Amino acid sequence: MRRVLLTILVAILVVLPEVACHSQEAKRPIRALIITGCDVAAHPWRETTPAIRGILEETKKFEVFVCEDPAILESKKALDKYSLIALNYFNYRVPTVSDKAKDNLAGFVRGGKGLVALHLSSASFSEWDEFHKMVGRWWVMGKSGHGPRGKYTVNIVDKEHPITKGMSDFETDDELYAKLLGEGPIHVLVSAYSDWSKKVEPLAFTVSYGKGRVYHHCFGHDVKAVVNPPVAKLLARGAEWAATGKVTEAK
Repeated sequence: MRRVLLTILVAILVVLPEVACHSQEAKRPIRALIITGCDVAAHPWRETTPAIRGILEETKKFEVFVCEDPAILESKKALDKYSLIALNYFNYRVPTVSDKAKDNLAGFVRGGKGLVALHLSSASFSEWDEFHKMVGRWWVMGKSGHGPRGKYTVNIVDKEHPITKGMSDFETDDELYAKLLGEGPIHVLVSAYSDWSKKVEPLAFTVSYGKGRVYHHCFGHDVKAVVNPPVAKLLARGAEWAATGKVTEAK
């Protein structure tokens, strides 16, 4: 009997540290890096970036950091600290990033981590074909566009995906991006009919890139557009999914 009790005690002592380790891992926040610092004048990135950060932090699932210099992409050691990169950035009238930065960003996602492409960020790095593969669809000046900013109805396309599960069609007040380029496979989550293009346009979708995940979020002209509750929910869920491959509802 004493030998049986001793065996059970040893088993408990072996299992407990592993359980504690998994528990700590589950509670550890997702480290997210928002890269910002440039965009067209119509997009107030100094205002939208704090709003985006607030949406993620409000979930209590993220530890969010902000960098206004995309040159951070040149440091693989710096990127290794994060599970998610969110681009609220368009290199409008500033040089593109270096080849090293491009390789590091592609490797970050390809290796199994997450990327969120926000609003006009898909227009960045226009000469970089691999970035276009990552974001799935991209804005091209003179070809892509939108009608006047205003209210429109957003339709949930996939009601079973973790990002959109339980959501219903909703109204937003934003630019409705249209005629983004690209023919590669994307998984459309939400869409809306554009009076400008006369087509149904994908506005939130996912892309698989290597072992990693990309959530493309076309919303976000200004703070009003960013914080609209259904849009904010999509962003928070999309960011978590990109970083981890799953979505956990707030308790």
